Amino acid sequence: MGSQAWMAKLLIAMTGFGVAASPASADVYCLRGINLAGAEFGAPGDEYGKGYLYPSAETITYFAQKGLNTVRLPFLWERLQPKLYDELDPVELGRLQDTVKQVRAKNMAVILDPHNYARFRGDLIGSEAVPQSAFSDFWRRLATAFAGTEGVAFGLMNEPHGISAEDWLSAANSAIGAIRLTGAGNLILVPGTAWTGAHSWRSDSYGTPNASVMGQVSDPENNYAYEVHQYADTDFSGKNIECSRAADAVKGLKDVADWLRENGKHGFLGEFAVPADPQCNAVLADMVRTVEKDPDVWLGWSYWAGGDWWPQEEPLNIQPTAQGDRPQMQTLSRLLSEKSACVR
Repeated sequence: MGSQAWMAKLLIAMTGFGVAASPASADVYCLRGINLAGAEFGAPGDEYGKGYLYPSAETITYFAQKGLNTVRLPFLWERLQPKLYDELDPVELGRLQDTVKQVRAKNMAVILDPHNYARFRGDLIGSEAVPQSAFSDFWRRLATAFAGTEGVAFGLMNEPHGISAEDWLSAANSAIGAIRLTGAGNLILVPGTAWTGAHSWRSDSYGTPNASVMGQVSDPENNYAYEVHQYADTDFSGKNIECSRAADAVKGLKDVADWLRENGKHGFLGEFAVPADPQCNAVLADMVRTVEKDPDVWLGWSYWAGGDWWPQEEPLNIQPTAQGDRPQMQTLSRLLSEKSACVR
């Protein structure tokens, strides 16, 4: 299937955006999103509204009105499934489902994001404490709850690390298989290991590179894409208030695009962000344009982050202030108004 037809098929399933009747000639839309933090805050057992919080209707509305069409929604595995192999907690699942409904009511797609770094209560997937089968069981239950729900994608896991690419591939493929056995055909986003950094996708610094292993993802529905993250500070962590590695960050995105094209795959930039100063906002624009100029391989992007409880002093935060939009949101608004290769 050609790239335009593939993208049209994907977006019909995910967002319900209007497309032309013929997939071959359909308009191509890119996902332009925001991570809404809060439900992954605190520790398992914290009281709702005190230790953690799902995004409010006001926050969802704000970003929808800004023209963003996707929400990546972080939450904790341990809250949704307090005990491995057990039923999902009905109260917590209800909170997640209610939030998804609110986002979808604004015609925004939702990416479900267990924000656990390939861990459950601190233990690594594949360890004696957390067998791969437990991860598959979790996704079987979550997929059952959202199977066929329009506009919902499954992000397998946020930023796996401390696990080899080979072991992570095995865990990911097992989870994908469990998802598909439920009948869920939803888009699945598959990260690599080593925090799924774009800049390190081809690196062997953490063992066999993601680039050498993750091409072996197995999905019976062939409805998946690779999720990468990329920050522009000195160690690519997003924890430093500068953007000194901007050129390397952009190069990392280009390198991943090349890998995707070489392998006939598709990708999604799930996290990226910069501090508020003008130089870093120029970097923000470069990263967005780098992704959007290649809609044959990139589905789009989601900025990190907004959210009702995101600290006001957090330099990457784009939750609005009493004075209005933050500089990064102003930059994104300008980019959203530009003619882009990914929106024809």
